[in-house]
Formats: sequence, C-alpha cells, structure tokens
Amino acid sequence: MAMPLHVPTFTVDDLENLPNDGNRYELLDGFLIVTPAPGFPHQLIATRLAAVLTTFLNPSGKAVVVGPGAVELRPKTHLEPDVLVLPAPKLGQNQWHHFKSWWLAVEVLSRSSRFYDREVKRDAYLALGVAEVWLVDRHEREILVSRRDGPRDEPARDRLLWSPPELGQSLTLDLRELFAGLE
Repeated sequence: MAMPLHVPTFTVDDLENLPNDGNRYELLDGFLIVTPAPGFPHQLIATRLAAVLTTFLNPSGKAVVVGPGAVELRPKTHLEPDVLVLPAPKLGQNQWHHFKSWWLAVEVLSRSSRFYDREVKRDAYLALGVAEVWLVDRHEREILVSRRDGPRDEPARDRLLWSPPELGQSLTLDLRELFAGLE
C-alpha cells in the first residue's frame, strides 16, 4: 500500500523565520527553493550588470535597478532575481509586494542554481508578469533572453541590445566587457 507523501508548503511570512545562514530562500507557489550563497564570479557579473543598467536608466527617472530584488505575489510566491529592473516606485511603494510590474529579471547561472533558474524560475517570472528575463551563462559567455510576449532563450553572444518600450531608447551591452577576467 502506498503512503501519501506530505510536502510542506510555506508562505512569504514564513520566510522571516528561516535561518540567516547564507543560503537564498525563495518560494514558488508555496514550495521552498533553497540555493547556496553565490560565489565571487556570480556576484561580479551581477554587480557589473546592475552598474551598467543603473547608468543607462538613471537619467530617465522612470526605473530603478536593485540586486538582488524580489518578485513577490503573496501569500506563496517570493522569487529573488540577482538583478531586477522595475518602474520607479511611487509614494508609499516600499515593500516588494507593492510592485506589480517588472521590466527585467536577471539570473546569473551558477552550478547550484542552474536548474531552478533555467527550468523553473524563468517561466515563473514570465507568468508573473516580468516583461523580460535574462539568464547569464558565464561558462558559455552568453545571455539567454526570454520575453513574455516573444521567443524564449534567444542567445546573445557578443552584444545584447535591450530596448524597454517604456523608455524609447536602447542599451547596447558588450558581453566581452561583462565577462572580462572570468575565464
């Protein structure tokens, strides 16, 4: 006779009670995803991307860049992209769950997070309303671009052109500079 397996589910509020042990704790529809803290190459790429995106977006005042950020749909979903671009907050928007629109979520693939980022989180971000998702693969030296209303996993290898419709101008990202020194 088979015994049913009880898989616990969690809420965003439950995340506050988890240990502060360096792991990243995320929720997708109540299911807990735990990945180790990112390493140096991962964080260097995320920081470089955040800096380029911030420099590009700041003059417009229309968006902000945070890293890591959170795409949260209470009570059971809280995902943390390495870099997140969202519209500039309005007065009173000071909690992750206040935001309902996101321009870009970036995940830097690591050995420990590759499966979740590529097979689970990318599609979840798009389903939650994120306009575009980048999966940054330093080993392949490419960024896989997926759009909510477009193709999935389009590879960019030398340059990536990002044109958020809300802005009316484009950013050209040189991937050689992004991956420089990370052989």
